[in-house]
Amino acid sequence: TKCESGCVCADGLYENLDGRCVPAEECPCEYGGLAYGKGEQIHTECEICTCTKGKWKCVQKSRCSSTCNLYGEGHITTFDGQRFVFDGNCEYILAMDGCSITRPVSSFKIVTENVICGRSGVTCSRSISIYLGNLTFILRDEAYTVSGENPEVHYKVKENVLHLMLDIIIPGKYNMTLIWNKHMNIFIKISRETQETICGLCGNYNGNMKDDFQTRSKYVASNELEFVNSWKENPLCGDVYFVVDPCSKNPYRKAWAEKTCSIINSQVFSACHNKVNRMPYYEACVRDSCGCDIGGDCECMCDAVSVYAMACLEKGICIDWRTPEFCPVYCGYYN
Repeated sequence: TKCESGCVCADGLYENLDGRCVPAEECPCEYGGLAYGKGEQIHTECEICTCTKGKWKCVQKSRCSSTCNLYGEGHITTFDGQRFVFDGNCEYILAMDGCSITRPVSSFKIVTENVICGRSGVTCSRSISIYLGNLTFILRDEAYTVSGENPEVHYKVKENVLHLMLDIIIPGKYNMTLIWNKHMNIFIKISRETQETICGLCGNYNGNMKDDFQTRSKYVASNELEFVNSWKENPLCGDVYFVVDPCSKNPYRKAWAEKTCSIINSQVFSACHNKVNRMPYYEACVRDSCGCDIGGDCECMCDAVSVYAMACLEKGICIDWRTPEFCPVYCGYYN
């Protein structure tokens, strides 16, 4: 109805993000605030997506894996992406199979031993036990031990300055990779070849985070503490009734915690900010840095930052964030 000055693209052409007119075939796609050109791909754990005419075309991977992690002072992200925090001083089942009533036989079980690591009552993982029939791995005190044997299980252990990696194959059932930072963080990545039900603090791995708080008795708990208490390995341990806020208990540490953890929000991690939401990791870092008040406070903070760096790496963004002054890595004696 009225004339407007300016430029438009000719029929059949479209404006791209650089302001040029291009045919539909050359239109870019957007993901996480970044532009991707024609034919470029992004990989998620279950899909490969290709940019075609300005839209993502996604193909399901033949093998789909998912990761659960336990880090710092009782932070868990389940296989389906649910996050929660707990302060339990006990052994807890992180993940196991054989949860369905029809198939109650378990081929693996992963257990964390949590101990108090701060005067305010916060707890963190002290050791991880992996049970595979008669084969057992114990990850503790920056080392691991293996006992027993199971000819049906294939495994390989790799180690570097920062991590111990355990690859486990249960033929016809699971491919598992456990990455342990020799302190408080464990990442459990599972790719399964069956629709076997999984349960424990890592959730039921069914693609729906809303029902992740499924208790040992097979009902969905109304809150995370009820859920956590149901997965105690030793029923004689006391129940958890509340979650400590260490920054309220140790207010004198809050300014230091916020200052040191601000590296997550800084330019150092800017390449990752639109790929991985940084706020849950920043909040977890501040909480943990307030809580570690008996010793090892810098270790708690560094472990928390490293979890965000790991999440960035999962998205293909490698951040060089450690320096000789900030969370340095010390070389081995002969290195």
